[in-house]
Amino acid sequence: MTEAPTTQLATLQSALAEHRQGSLSASALGDLARGQKALRAALPPRYGEVLLSLLDRLEASALFTEESCSFSRSSLLDHLQAWVDKAASVLTSA
Repeated sequence: MTEAPTTQLATLQSALAEHRQGSLSASALGDLARGQKALRAALPPRYGEVLLSLLDRLEASALFTEESCSFSRSSLLDHLQAWVDKAASVLTSA
């Protein structure tokens, strides 16, 4: 049985918090987020495109040990959090 989109969003939010704390790798966060198919299906298509783009950049930023001019890890995490917040708004207004 597939989890409800709101449950998948809560799981993603939790994983994002774990990543911020350093207990979950960028690739594990990306794998989890990509697996949240019910969540992405419940949102407008553009949300999925933006999420995948953010995940790709976050995983690429993990290759650098420090902030670089191309990849600001903290900025990417802030953008992911904004995505989660907007997705929650869309799901609760539906």
